[in-house]
Amino acid sequence: MKKTLILGTSAFAAALAAVPAQAQADEGFTLKPSINARLRYEMVDQPATDADALTLRVRPGITASKGGISLLVEPEATLAIVEDYNSTTNGKGGYSVVADPENIELNRFQLEYKSDAITATLGRQRINIDDQRFVGSVGWRQNEQTFDAVTGEAKLGPVALNGTYAWSRRTIFGVDSGPRQAFSGTYFFLGAGAGLGPVKIKAFSYLLDLDAKEPIALSSTQTYGARATVDFKLPGTVSLGLAASYAKQMDYQANPSDYSADYIAAEANAGFGMFSATVGYEKLGEDNGSSFQTPLATLHKFNGWADIFLSTPPAGLEDLYAGIGVSPLPGLKAGVTYHDFSSDAGSVDYGSEWDVVVGYKINKMLGLTAKYANYDADGFAVDTEKFWLQLDFSL
Repeated sequence: MKKTLILGTSAFAAALAAVPAQAQADEGFTLKPSINARLRYEMVDQPATDADALTLRVRPGITASKGGISLLVEPEATLAIVEDYNSTTNGKGGYSVVADPENIELNRFQLEYKSDAITATLGRQRINIDDQRFVGSVGWRQNEQTFDAVTGEAKLGPVALNGTYAWSRRTIFGVDSGPRQAFSGTYFFLGAGAGLGPVKIKAFSYLLDLDAKEPIALSSTQTYGARATVDFKLPGTVSLGLAASYAKQMDYQANPSDYSADYIAAEANAGFGMFSATVGYEKLGEDNGSSFQTPLATLHKFNGWADIFLSTPPAGLEDLYAGIGVSPLPGLKAGVTYHDFSSDAGSVDYGSEWDVVVGYKINKMLGLTAKYANYDADGFAVDTEKFWLQLDFSL
């Protein structure tokens, strides 16, 4: 695998190097290369196991475009430099999990048409909807989640419509993960929103119908809801933002469960000069022994960076959180967030977590990030500490 990764990535990078930053073959036709790379060290400390992972992910691409039509080809390769971790595919079950397996694959291959009012995309593509709570690319992991799909967006004055039909989900677990490499089925993501001044309101629905032969057919669900956001600019350097969401999720198609669970989220954030503060509450409810699930989300963004709650516990989950941030210098940001976790049913204490981040944008191409998560299980799961140090490059 290592040899294949190195040769494959080197060959594509060499081809990109031969293309100018934006070459014009004839009038109106352009070839634009791109590259995104991330070198990351991740440490996991748990009572019975630990892990040390040093991985490098390279994602080169090239876009051919003319007028409003473009074609993007983008492979993706992940190399494990230090592999003292359980990648879920390397057979090292004695270590803690770091879900960044070695992998080389076609990440995106999409044809897109774009105008002022309409965007349509066909092929293997990245899909990030709203805050990625229900559908996202799982961008924190080295291997990205993508979909084989057709998507469309339209703007009609203040109204925005978006729709997706997908037939395959390409997971973060890579080509060596057997049946977990991709899950086929019928996926519909639909949304309709409108803006009025600082207020934006959107209704959405997500229908996940996994093929009955798939091992995760139990994830077939139907979800309907709405989200509202409002942003205020106050005198001076003060700003205020509010967001609220509500959704109802039920069993669907091959899912044998019988449940109807609620999702509630509310968040307020304020900025004043170089400081910011956030407070929020999120509930993934429980009904009839089943809980509200979001298997397509960018889950690392929610419920703590230790990733304890990638799957909602059967009794549901409530997350009360608060955080502060500071940007003392251009390009430098730091923040700390505290989470208190409990069940939706039965008042079970799920523990608490502290998350800390420091990020520095060195220049337009380079960024350095350090993150730390400390989860105190309080008897629910296992105490977990994680630390990350990563360097990002993009062109």
